[in-house]
Amino acid sequence: MTNMKAVRVHDYGGVEVLKLEDAPRPQPGIGDVLVRVHASSVNPIDWKTRAGYLKAYMPLPRPFVLGRDVSGVVEATGPGVTAFKLGDEVYGLVSGAYAQYVVAKQSDLARKPRSLDHAHAAAIPLAALTAWQALFDKANLDRGQKVLIQGGAGGVGSFAVQLAKWKGAHVIATASSRNQGLLREIGVDQPIDYEKTKFEDVVRDVDAVFDTIGGDTQQRSLRVLKRGGVLVSVAAPPSSEEAAKFGVRAEFAITQPSAAQLAKIAELVDSGQLKPIIDTVLPLSEVRRGHEISERGHVRGKILLTVD
Repeated sequence: MTNMKAVRVHDYGGVEVLKLEDAPRPQPGIGDVLVRVHASSVNPIDWKTRAGYLKAYMPLPRPFVLGRDVSGVVEATGPGVTAFKLGDEVYGLVSGAYAQYVVAKQSDLARKPRSLDHAHAAAIPLAALTAWQALFDKANLDRGQKVLIQGGAGGVGSFAVQLAKWKGAHVIATASSRNQGLLREIGVDQPIDYEKTKFEDVVRDVDAVFDTIGGDTQQRSLRVLKRGGVLVSVAAPPSSEEAAKFGVRAEFAITQPSAAQLAKIAELVDSGQLKPIIDTVLPLSEVRRGHEISERGHVRGKILLTVD
C-alpha cells in the first residue's frame, strides 16, 4: 500500500481549500515511527496556518497536511527505533495528522493513556504540552502560588487549570457565563465571568498569569501581577518593556514536543487527576466543519477528528 487518504492544502484560503484526497503514504526514516492514525484534533494553529496568517513565520511546501495531535497505533518503525514496536498504542505532537498515516520522531511520541480511547487521547498532546511548558517551564509555578488563567474553559486553558491544581496552586480563571460550571468542575478556586466582571477589579497580586487570549486582555493582565511576577502568553508575544513598567516579566511560549512530558501527562490522566474536555467529535471527512467551529472561537475544550 503506497497511498492513503489525507486532508491536503494546495493553497492558502478558507475552509474550501481543505481537500480529502489520495496522497503518498509517508515512509519512516532513521529514528522515525509510522503511526496508523486513529484520531487527531483541530487546533487554532491549524486554521491560522490554512488561512496563511503564519506563512511569513512558518512557510510550508505545498501541498501540505495539517494536524498536530495524533493518537494511533505503530504501523512500522525505521532504523534505530528502540522505544516502540509494531502494534503499540501511542500519542504525540506531530506534523501532518489529518491523514490515515503520519511519520513522527520516536522522541515526539509516548504511550497513549490506557484509560482513554484514541479520540480522547488525541485531545491531549498540543494543548496539555502547551499548558505544561507555559506553567512549569516558563512561569515556574509552584505549590501555594496564585495563578490567573485567561480562557480557562478552552482546550489549553482547561488543561492549565487542572495542571495548576495538581501542582498545588490557587487557581483563578476567566470564562463566559455558560462555562462557569465547567470552571468549578475542573477545580478553579475563583471563577470569573468575564461577561459580567472585569478581572482586574477582583484580582490582584498573583504570582503568574497564563494568557491564551492576547490583545487587550494581555495588556490588562499585567496590572494584576505582584512585583516580580510573570505573564506567559501563548496567544501573542507580550511586550517586555510594558511588563517592566509594572516590575514584572513577560514571556512568549512556543510549544515543543516532549515524550517525557507526555508520559507524565498520561500518568496523570490514568490516575484521574487530568481529563480532556471535549467540545465536538467529527469524522475526518468533516474537517471543514471543525475549522469553522474553531474559527468562531469560544470552543469549550477540544474539537476531535476520528480517522477510519
